[in-house]
Amino acid sequence: MTGDRQDLVGAQQMHWQEMYTVHPGMYGEGPSAAAVHAVGVFRAAGARDVVELGAGHGRDAVYFAREGFGVRATDFSTTGLEQLRAAARRQQVADRVTAVVHDVRDPLPVPDASVDAVFAHMLLCMALSTKQIHALVGEVGRVLRPGGAFVYTVRNTGDAHYGTGIAHGDHIYEHGGFAVHFFDRALVDALAGGWTLNEVHAFEEGDLPRRLWRVTQTLPR
Repeated sequence: MTGDRQDLVGAQQMHWQEMYTVHPGMYGEGPSAAAVHAVGVFRAAGARDVVELGAGHGRDAVYFAREGFGVRATDFSTTGLEQLRAAARRQQVADRVTAVVHDVRDPLPVPDASVDAVFAHMLLCMALSTKQIHALVGEVGRVLRPGGAFVYTVRNTGDAHYGTGIAHGDHIYEHGGFAVHFFDRALVDALAGGWTLNEVHAFEEGDLPRRLWRVTQTLPR
């Protein structure tokens, strides 16, 4: 990783820490639409446990726990995870939630073939290089059991912010302190190599609106 890209990732981590400190529970307690969809996918796959990558302050992780799943939630923000743990206690699901500080540029702290499902809402489109994204999806494949499901969402190149703001290369653009790696369809297809690509669903979220894909892929048995 170049020094500039390393500096960007460090700056993003500090920015998210500050955002969670200034705006605790910034996305509210209700789950994302992607998480609600994922519950149906995971149940259909017979999943009992879920790893969430980039869980933030925990609205989706706690929702998964309320729906009966065991959840391992990871994020690089200690402040976000403190809020997640508090939300799990408040909603009486703390016994089903484990929160772990983790930088997704490193190997996942999960044994091989040990979980049924993985969820990542807007995590893969953070300030990660294409190479790092491929490595992360490889790690997801390593920790899933055969037949395991992976649901993720990313902003795509049809988004109004794509190609504007501060350019960092590799389809990464920064707006308002947030750096985003915008996905084209070729990257989605490449990340599904060796998987079964079940669905690529386009949807919109927020006031811009942000344009995203919700991707569902499963590990062959």
